Amino acid sequence: MMTPSAKKGDVEQTWYVADAEGKILGRFASGVARILRGKHKPFYTPHVDTGDHVIIVNAEKIQVKGNNKAQQKVYTSYSGYPGGLKKQTLEDALEKRPTFVLEHAIRGMLPHNKLGRQMIKKVRIYAGSEHPHQAQSPEPIDL
Repeated sequence: MMTPSAKKGDVEQTWYVADAEGKILGRFASGVARILRGKHKPFYTPHVDTGDHVIIVNAEKIQVKGNNKAQQKVYTSYSGYPGGLKKQTLEDALEKRPTFVLEHAIRGMLPHNKLGRQMIKKVRIYAGSEHPHQAQSPEPIDL
């Protein structure tokens, strides 16, 4: 007997709400990535998007472990021009764009191909505790 493989039409996607307040960045991001990939379901198939939608609230209250991690971790971007390297520490990123820190961590844990780009679209990150997705009746989840 062959192992059943999930088809795109057979997948039912549900919505979850995850509260990031007081959670550790890496552990929280890996839990969200697991749900986005669909690894929490019994019919997980690596080449099919079997994951669910995740709404993350309180992204500004995420924590990191380590003595100087907030000052040592640096996000870089390069424009392609000479002198175009921009650096931003984790501490500055949390102040200016708290949603970027979580999105960057989650994106790094997903596949780096078309399927990963499709999966990252199913996560919505909000800095505060309010979100406009009440109509989807999301289930709270503890990661």
